[in-house]
Amino acid sequence: MALSEMIQLNRELRERIVQRIPESGEANIKFGAQLIVGQGQAAVFYRDGKSLDVFGPGRHTLTTANVPLLTNFLGNLVFGKGSFPAVVYYVAVREFPQEGWGTRQPIAMQTPAQGLGWLLLGAHGTFGFEVKDPKRVVDTLVGGGQAYLELRDLKTRLTNVIVQGATDWFAEVNPGNLMKAQSMMDEMAMAIKVKAQDSFEALGLLLKSITIGGLSPLETSAEKLQQMGLLDPQMYMQLQAMNTIKEASQGGGQAGTGVGLGAGMGAGMGLGQMMAGMFGGMQQQQAAQPAAAPAAAPAGSAAPPDIMGVTEAAAYLGVSIEDVVELCNSGQLKAKKIGSQYRISRAAIDEFMKS
Repeated sequence: MALSEMIQLNRELRERIVQRIPESGEANIKFGAQLIVGQGQAAVFYRDGKSLDVFGPGRHTLTTANVPLLTNFLGNLVFGKGSFPAVVYYVAVREFPQEGWGTRQPIAMQTPAQGLGWLLLGAHGTFGFEVKDPKRVVDTLVGGGQAYLELRDLKTRLTNVIVQGATDWFAEVNPGNLMKAQSMMDEMAMAIKVKAQDSFEALGLLLKSITIGGLSPLETSAEKLQQMGLLDPQMYMQLQAMNTIKEASQGGGQAGTGVGLGAGMGAGMGLGQMMAGMFGGMQQQQAAQPAAAPAAAPAGSAAPPDIMGVTEAAAYLGVSIEDVVELCNSGQLKAKKIGSQYRISRAAIDEFMKS
């Protein structure tokens, strides 16, 4: 194995948080070798599942004096020798001030005595973070031998932490309606930051800021609530049956007029009785509605607006809100930022899709 007399990362850590040198195996590093660490970087020596000595920006001459943890760990392996085996992880310790986040799955908010008793929401915003402890980053995120860690992969993990914090906040605070929730976005952001901080610190990171760019209502149907476990099976079946009776009461079949009228009257009476029964049962369930939700509009029945928010743009593109926010932040998708929210023209989206 050739001796390494200079260790240097020959690339900027823009889209990566961590880079391993060498990407596989170990380096045979000569005592007296030069270690060069750029601004906004830290170099962590790693061996046998342990992160050891850490170096900040600058040019360092490697001796037994400035890699004491590594020297002590290796013991007799380096005694009397002119080199030592190790891996060096370069870690980006600069601030990442404005990374986009967004929900991939809806957040449920209880709306007592309104609709089905629940409203499904999409949320998006930005957050800023930086590496607080390079050794912990290496140990928790790449210590198993991973050659590098992409920023986008870490963002996915951090976004999940933020969305969980948002979900917990809605469960604890329960604003009750969309307007009130939107008026509490600053309070929500502060609460999410407190909730998420421990998870960030466990990874060696510091969550510096978080903003809520917007809360948007999503399609809320009995089917979706039942799939999420928010509507019990019995209530779901009652709603389905009520919809069937409602359709029959309109006399939409091919039978004669008299038959249709008689069936409609009978179905109407059945509908009234079922609704009365459901009203009594639903009073005992906080997450239910006294009447069936109106049928959702068929997909594609309304043309998308000329100007969209990120929620509408995500639905138009068939992707997540987080993906749209990231495209806007990177400049790949032309958008106008007004305050903390993006507005995107349908023409810009169509142009992006053609590019």
